[in-house]
Amino acid sequence: MPEPSTSLEQPPQRPPVAKPPAPAFFRWLTYLLLIPLIAASTTFFGCISLICGLWDKSGRQQHFIAHLWARTLLLLSLSPVTLIGAEKLRLHQTAVYAANHLSYYDTPVLFARLPFQFRIMAKQALWKIPFIGWYLNRSGQVPVDQSSSRNAVASLNRCVQTLKGGMPMVIFPEGGRTKDGHPQAFVSGAAYMAIKAQVPLVPITLVGTYELLPMHTYHLHPRPLCVVVGDPIPTTGLTTRDADALTEQLLDTITRTYISYHPELD
Repeated sequence: MPEPSTSLEQPPQRPPVAKPPAPAFFRWLTYLLLIPLIAASTTFFGCISLICGLWDKSGRQQHFIAHLWARTLLLLSLSPVTLIGAEKLRLHQTAVYAANHLSYYDTPVLFARLPFQFRIMAKQALWKIPFIGWYLNRSGQVPVDQSSSRNAVASLNRCVQTLKGGMPMVIFPEGGRTKDGHPQAFVSGAAYMAIKAQVPLVPITLVGTYELLPMHTYHLHPRPLCVVVGDPIPTTGLTTRDADALTEQLLDTITRTYISYHPELD
């Protein structure tokens, strides 16, 4: 079995998306009010989720609590979210949903707007964070161990088993947040999982979360956000040898969509 490749070349250098200026009002509002409220909300919903985890083996209740947590964080961010292409989310019962990764707010946006239960694949280090890690462990999310190629493939195969069990997966193929606001090169893990499970690969393009909370900043820049669901990409009949080509198609789709919906890149 070939291992997922990470050989995609980096796209040409592009100027970073301009970070919006932060009015002093929003900086102080974030530091004095929003950050404490976000921390309190995460603790509150995390505790409820842990309690539900004592009897909720399906993860359904815990996912609903995560949905409420995400909606609360979006309300606190003062940033409305528009979902485009929602009808495409109901075309398949199980799929791999792959999204660009712009900000820490990407995860709340997806938990708030995707109308079904799913599992996420996230860095193993997150499992060590109080409340967040406890939720991830008790709710059946899948950690990715990148300490070696063998461990990384084992993590992907756990996701494949989750998909074969009928549970959708959500993944950020970039592996980390973008530093300049543009989609970065994708690794082929999402394509590998979709091919092995023979389920569609669905592109999801997030727009606006980079400006809301760019990397290395700690105050919010409220703005409208957008989630664009692309056409599902079928994997029937494909093999893992097709993972790189499928990953390139996914990256091209998300990049084109991001540019078309981003007001500063028109």
